[in-house]
Amino acid sequence: MQAKANDTTTVRGREAEDRAARYLERGGLRLIERNFRIRGGEIDLICRDGKGLVFVEVRQRSRSDFGGAGASITAGKRRRIVLAAQHYLLGKADCDCRFDCVLIDGEQLEWIKHAFSADD
Repeated sequence: MQAKANDTTTVRGREAEDRAARYLERGGLRLIERNFRIRGGEIDLICRDGKGLVFVEVRQRSRSDFGGAGASITAGKRRRIVLAAQHYLLGKADCDCRFDCVLIDGEQLEWIKHAFSADD
């Protein structure tokens, strides 16, 4: 029974990331990688915006009982995203980068550019 709940969560997460990726591409970004994982962190979407990189966290909530999608991006979550971004950038040419969030609350989608920084 537990596996089925996890499968449903995985499917919903994938659908949210697909929706976010389409939205970002319409907004001028180019998707270059999905679900970049390291031990201790993950980045949902990595996009190119001109010459810069954009690390995107996608959060979806169907209900706002616990503060909505934005409230679920805690300081610990931000640190794990930054850690993964630092690993991604190792050995790559120096480039500008930023951290964006795509928040999906029910049918409402919000793209927050420069949502946080590596120093937060």
